[in-house]
Amino acid sequence: MRPPLLVHRAGAVRVLINNNPDARNALTPGFYEALRRELDDAQADRYTGAIVITGAAGFFCAGGDLKQLEKRRELPAAERQERIEALHDVVRAIRDCTKPVIAAVEGGAAGAGVSLALACDLLVMARNAYFTLAYIKAGLTPDGGATFFLSEFVSRQLLTELCLTGDRIGAERLASLSVVNRLVDAGDAEAQAIELATRIGDGPARASARIKSLVRSAHRSTLSTQLDAETQLMVESLGDAESAEGIAAFLNKRAANYRSMRESGEKEH
Repeated sequence: MRPPLLVHRAGAVRVLINNNPDARNALTPGFYEALRRELDDAQADRYTGAIVITGAAGFFCAGGDLKQLEKRRELPAAERQERIEALHDVVRAIRDCTKPVIAAVEGGAAGAGVSLALACDLLVMARNAYFTLAYIKAGLTPDGGATFFLSEFVSRQLLTELCLTGDRIGAERLASLSVVNRLVDAGDAEAQAIELATRIGDGPARASARIKSLVRSAHRSTLSTQLDAETQLMVESLGDAESAEGIAAFLNKRAANYRSMRESGEKEH
């Protein structure tokens, strides 16, 4: 049988490939389990600087498999909820991962595939790719956090339109809304995502994790709460060996070497 997830390394970048091309990489329980396992392993692996998530055969993810959803309709409500929570656990795992996670989107993302892409910290997208919240066309409602993630970027009116029509929104427009970090030629998304992941992954790992935490909380916090969080994490950063290396490198006009610190497992002061 085809493995649900392919994994390869590009230096310090771990590339995770949704491998269900016959169904445009529709999501499966096997994919959920394999992705969570790889995220946990990457988190514990000091040689992994960043993670890229993409799809096989030129398409990111078609979301839920309607043939499986048809069968799921016959399950008791508690079992239907359990299957949805499996998706939500994956979304939480991506968001909670302290390593930077970058989505490389070719072709398109539909339904929960949009959630999977937007759960990542950064997004590299081919110019001819698109998102669609097509749930409405099957009489369904969004899951996976799609409405939460898109509400960070688009107006209530546009989000409502996307959900109620299921229309596609193209990469060019998503880029104009600041949803996309890098807009690239078709076929280049994975390579460009790896390049971005390498650059970020070579930086200070603990500072990156703290920044991820601040960014996640910023749009839901009051100014006072966010200032308190920034204070705490700046105090921690100043006591960290990473800042000692970074400041010394800047003052001595040399490149900081955070990768060797990460791979040696050097701790905070």
